[in-house]
Amino acid sequence: MLTDQQLKDLFSSTRTVAVVGLSPRADRPSHGVAQALQAHGLRIVPINPAAAAGGQAILGEKAWPDLGSAAAYLREQGIAIDIVDVFRPSADVPPIADDAVLIGARALWMQLGVVNEQAAERARAAGLVVEMNRCLKVEWGRVMR
Repeated sequence: MLTDQQLKDLFSSTRTVAVVGLSPRADRPSHGVAQALQAHGLRIVPINPAAAAGGQAILGEKAWPDLGSAAAYLREQGIAIDIVDVFRPSADVPPIADDAVLIGARALWMQLGVVNEQAAERARAAGLVVEMNRCLKVEWGRVMR
């Protein structure tokens, strides 16, 4: 678990968060977290294959089918994805962690209830900061006030 100082260091240099599993439904936790992060001035990058296939935007941002395509598009604009925030079942995390490494993200964040030690170790071995079973919205609000 990251210390408050480590969280502040990560958050103070974060501008863009890819939210894997971001729901277009306002009643879903992923939606509320992403909306709160936007209110803190962060750019949200929705990763939702179904929404992307339908050409749907979520919270005013184009939805992408995967991290790789989103990162490639943003890279052309000089934008990097800083944190990959995961709202997917724990068993789904390993390929997401691999993609986070491939796109050069600085951190892999697994939301409340999401824990995958194998994925965490792979991401850490590649130099990413990793947090599991914590809410990014809650921690951001707590340490960045």
